[in-house]
Amino acid sequence: MRSFGLSLFFLFFAVAAASAQGTARQRSACTDDAYRFCEKLVPDAVAVEHCLKANIGSLSRPCRREIAGAGQATKKKKRGRR
Repeated sequence: MRSFGLSLFFLFFAVAAASAQGTARQRSACTDDAYRFCEKLVPDAVAVEHCLKANIGSLSRPCRREIAGAGQATKKKKRGRR
């Protein structure tokens, strides 16, 4: 069952990546944290992303870096649109 959930998680993260919601590096860095802190939200990639952000202080260092980096990239994109 866990492998099925993991497959769905990656599938939805891949779809979300097409919408700029998660990269391969984020998935690689955060999969364990996603299951540790946000398992009930899998496979909803957007909800998992919000959950990871809400738990940023408890995440592994690589995941924390990726989540923080994603926030900075989003801010830069928004500034560039103005």
